[in-house]
Amino acid sequence: MRLGLSLGYQTAWSTPADHLALAQEADRLGYSVVWAAEAYGSDSPSMLAWMAGQTERIDIGSAVMQIPGRTPAMTAMTAATLDALSGGRFRLGLGVSGPQVSEGWHGVRFGKPLARTREYVDIVKLAVARKEVAYDGEFYTLPLPDGPGKALRLGFHPPREHIPIYLAAVGPKNLELAGEIADGWLAVFYAPEFAEEQLAAVRAGRAKAGKELAGFDVVPSVPVVVGDDIESCAALVRWYAALYVGGMGSRQQNFYNQLATRMGYGDAAREVQDLYLAKRQRDAAAAVPLEFIDRTSLLGPKERIAERMRQFAEAGVTTLSVTLFAADRDTGVRTLRTVAEALDLSGVGE
Repeated sequence: MRLGLSLGYQTAWSTPADHLALAQEADRLGYSVVWAAEAYGSDSPSMLAWMAGQTERIDIGSAVMQIPGRTPAMTAMTAATLDALSGGRFRLGLGVSGPQVSEGWHGVRFGKPLARTREYVDIVKLAVARKEVAYDGEFYTLPLPDGPGKALRLGFHPPREHIPIYLAAVGPKNLELAGEIADGWLAVFYAPEFAEEQLAAVRAGRAKAGKELAGFDVVPSVPVVVGDDIESCAALVRWYAALYVGGMGSRQQNFYNQLATRMGYGDAAREVQDLYLAKRQRDAAAAVPLEFIDRTSLLGPKERIAERMRQFAEAGVTTLSVTLFAADRDTGVRTLRTVAEALDLSGVGE
């Protein structure tokens, strides 16, 4: 199992310099990849280009680039450029986002996200491989018929003809799609105790493509807090868990709430959502079960984190990507070092 670093996106309490310092430390420590995210603030390609030129070995990855935010050809251009800038170190993570962001921010209808994702990935692969991009799908038709457009190919040679593609997937059908058409899966709220059902869906997708799970990169983003008291560590993660389970999406369409329910936390998930949507965020955070946070995070001293790492590795994780819940840059750097030491202690590192 390898280590990754999930930086998320820029917030009121972070800066590009902070993220760069953490990426550079992860590079020095031998982490395999650093991921940058986007929602409706900072974009991931800009952050990744910033880091690509100031790191040496570590891969850079989008977790994610939003499918509704760019045409597939634009995504292919960006991916190929980032791969060239980084010397072949780019990983392309894609996601459909959610209905509120897709329709409210990008003005793109959210319907049929699986079919749209399949077509999108098809076109990205064509373009990155420098094949003529001609496509006749339900959502994308290239070139447009009855007009001056013609089938084009990417106008320069990127370092690789295939850039690894990852899908951010939560539901069973999307997990199966990831297994079928992608090289890896970007997971959230991944718990070793409940992973088999998710991995079964991925395996089904791999089987459709005539492949096995071996070689497929399973990459959960896992909160990490180092400390002696588990409840105190979990307290730092509560707000994040409550936001996703309670407030990410509508009452009818919250993929993370549905995931928590499938994991066996249905009653708690409903309560968290009710409280969050009633604008009682503090109460919603308090209602998130400690067990849910503990099972989907790395909490405690180094030895306990090492033991949990063994369980994540046994549950199919190939790249454990940590999200730092740290108060400042220096604490984040120390946490990165502790996590690297814990991997060595666990005995499951590559």
